[in-house]
Amino acid sequence: MFISKSMTIRGKIIVVFAIFLTSVAALTIFDWWSIVTIEQKFTVGEYFEDMFNDILEARRYEKNFLFYHDRGSLDENIIYINKALEISTHMNKDIARVIGKEYRQFQQNLLDYKAMIETFASRKDNMISEKQDEQIRLKGKVIGDFAEKLLSLKRERIHLALTGILGLPFVFLAIFVVLSMLIIQLLFNRILKPLALIRRTLDRVAQGDFRPIDYEENARDEISLLIYAFNRMAGELESKQEQLVQSRKIAAIGTFTAGIAHELNNPINNISLTAETILEDYAPVLPEEGRELVGDVLSQAERAGEIIKNLLDFSRIEIPSFTTLKIVDVIQKTLKLVKNQIMLAGIRINTIFPQDLPSIQGNFRNLEQVFLNLFINAIQAMPEGGDIHIRALQDSEKYIKIEIQDTGPGIKPENLEHVFEPFYTTKAVGHGTGLGLAVTYSLLEKHGGHIEVHSEVNVGTTFSIYLPVGNDVETVQAEAADSRNP
Repeated sequence: MFISKSMTIRGKIIVVFAIFLTSVAALTIFDWWSIVTIEQKFTVGEYFEDMFNDILEARRYEKNFLFYHDRGSLDENIIYINKALEISTHMNKDIARVIGKEYRQFQQNLLDYKAMIETFASRKDNMISEKQDEQIRLKGKVIGDFAEKLLSLKRERIHLALTGILGLPFVFLAIFVVLSMLIIQLLFNRILKPLALIRRTLDRVAQGDFRPIDYEENARDEISLLIYAFNRMAGELESKQEQLVQSRKIAAIGTFTAGIAHELNNPINNISLTAETILEDYAPVLPEEGRELVGDVLSQAERAGEIIKNLLDFSRIEIPSFTTLKIVDVIQKTLKLVKNQIMLAGIRINTIFPQDLPSIQGNFRNLEQVFLNLFINAIQAMPEGGDIHIRALQDSEKYIKIEIQDTGPGIKPENLEHVFEPFYTTKAVGHGTGLGLAVTYSLLEKHGGHIEVHSEVNVGTTFSIYLPVGNDVETVQAEAADSRNP
């Protein structure tokens, strides 16, 4: 079969039209060749008819001589025999192709007939024996019959060729009908019918029914791939509904945490002030151990205050705006948010930050979200410890580059191209929504930057962030808007 089930719709259309064009071209060439052949046959037929007529004329003058002893008829006879000989010699290949080996005998008979006539023409008397008369008549009949047979065979061949060329329109019609049926079948069975099925399923999805479309899973054409992607999306949506609800709970918890942080801030400040007052007023009378204990209280109160401040900063809702930022400050601030997770996982942080790294234009909270997502992914990829290497450098005049490399298990090649897709995750249920990297990708686009990922199984993963260098906030924001709306 020219069209297999696994072929794409585009491939099937190309094959059908290729067959159609090839058939048209082949039939056109065949038609042209047939017409040229028939024209050649007609030309050859005309020569054969001329030869036959010349032989008939020669035989007519032969009869005039034999019946009326008109010597002038011999000269006319010779003229027409010479014409027949000339045609016979000129068309020898065509005559041999039609009649076969008989051509040589015919040529010899013509020469013998001509020799007999020339013999009588060279004599001065008109005396001819009965035997000579019979020989001339017999030889003339032989060449006449041959010429007639030759002309008849040629006409039969022309008739067969004409009959064959008259069948070409029906061949064209048959090919057109077959290809039209193929196209109609392809259009209805592989395009319109599945599209109608998808439309009906979308109506179900709008009503909350995420059942997959029942379709041929082994087909690999565009419609089948679309249905496969839809089924996968529907399955992901259904399986992630609980995680989406959980995300809303987390958002509510964030708001609740901000309120608690505000409430805890005052007691911690009071603890700090009280401890400082004790050290200032009673330091001379406190023993060394007492001073150390009060110092520990101050240290832990300061740590608690810093944690509360980070919680307040991270949960604060604000209208995104771009300001001049040092990317190193954003990274270091974000690392403080995951400090405890890093310590519990036994992960080592290695940083390389050059002193002369240029500033960027961006939104601090958005970029903090970007790095937080990447750090959490790296931490979750190394639950038994490892290394996170963070490196910032100026990649070009327009961009700075931040590399975040972990020594985790890496990402499989078949999963690597999907990591920035919403709801795509390879983590176990309850350990990820598949939104982190998608949000990261979107936030970097808003900053006029982009992100790349390289990974090797059992070696680690490296995320490379590119952010534009600039001092003009409005220009960077405009460029970011242009990149989102080309």
